[in-house]
Amino acid sequence: MTIRERYQQTESEMLAPYAVKSSQSMGRRTPIAECDMRTCFQRDVDRITYCKAFRRLMRKTQVFLSPEGDHYRTRLTHTLEVSRIARTIARALKLNEDLVEAIALAHDLGHTPFGHAGEFALNDVVPGGFYHNEQSVRVVERIEADGKGLNLSLEVIDGIRCHTGSLIASTSEGRIIKFADRIAYINHDIDDAIRAGILKDDDIPAHLSDVLGNSYSVRIDTMVRDVINSSVDGNIGMSAEVGGAMLELREFMFEAVYKNPVAKGEESKAQDMLKKLYEFFVKNPDKLPDEYIKIADSDGVERAVCDYVAGMTDSYAVNCFERLFVPRGWGFFETSGIRN
Repeated sequence: MTIRERYQQTESEMLAPYAVKSSQSMGRRTPIAECDMRTCFQRDVDRITYCKAFRRLMRKTQVFLSPEGDHYRTRLTHTLEVSRIARTIARALKLNEDLVEAIALAHDLGHTPFGHAGEFALNDVVPGGFYHNEQSVRVVERIEADGKGLNLSLEVIDGIRCHTGSLIASTSEGRIIKFADRIAYINHDIDDAIRAGILKDDDIPAHLSDVLGNSYSVRIDTMVRDVINSSVDGNIGMSAEVGGAMLELREFMFEAVYKNPVAKGEESKAQDMLKKLYEFFVKNPDKLPDEYIKIADSDGVERAVCDYVAGMTDSYAVNCFERLFVPRGWGFFETSGIRN
């Protein structure tokens, strides 16, 4: 038996009946030969981790734009925290951790620069709107690997698409991500907001702390345990008490942080900048990088420009905007040969 076959045998013995076994995967859009060491979902984890879009997450905003400090979350650290929470839940429920990890690592690959502010900006100008979960699917299916895509397993694609909104993933593993994502961002956004001086510990409503706990680690522990204890036969859920408190805490964060003019005061500038970048490249598609010109030829200019702008990091977007719209000083001394 190969290493992969031994591992698949272990899966069949240890995972729950409703878990997705890698040996029973629906496969990929383009079939490939099996690896003798890794299961299909383990290969997907590697393909995602090594792709360019994953590396760019380190320079994309989570909540605070370009924060001055080393300990604020980025889109990458958010992704890693989602992965850890999701794997903890999957392990406790005897679900496929590799599938959960692959979905978690890829769920935000299509997110814009400047967090949800960038998503709202593109949603205003892109025909048909912009949704980061659909863009994440597009990244792994159409944009990465020079347009060939990552050719991920169909269960992973389904989990990426359904991690937010009203869609429900077809696998128990995929349904975990929606809960893990929310648990992660609510709690680490509180942590970052306290670090930034936007919140204090005692600002959190007391009745929510009574249910969820009064510290970052205790709240996460409470929510994770509740998902584990409330999920039955592959149906992932939370109790009315803890789930309701979590949603109320989320609403509190919208009012106290996500809409806070101090925390989000620069977002309108970021949105205007992305809209202008989008409009410029739609009018000047010849200025796109070669890989996006190819997408424009096959999928249309507006689609290619959306792909390009959505894939930018915060700093790349700022630099691109400055290059296109901010005038440079006249280089008289350089061009005339005169030196100081």
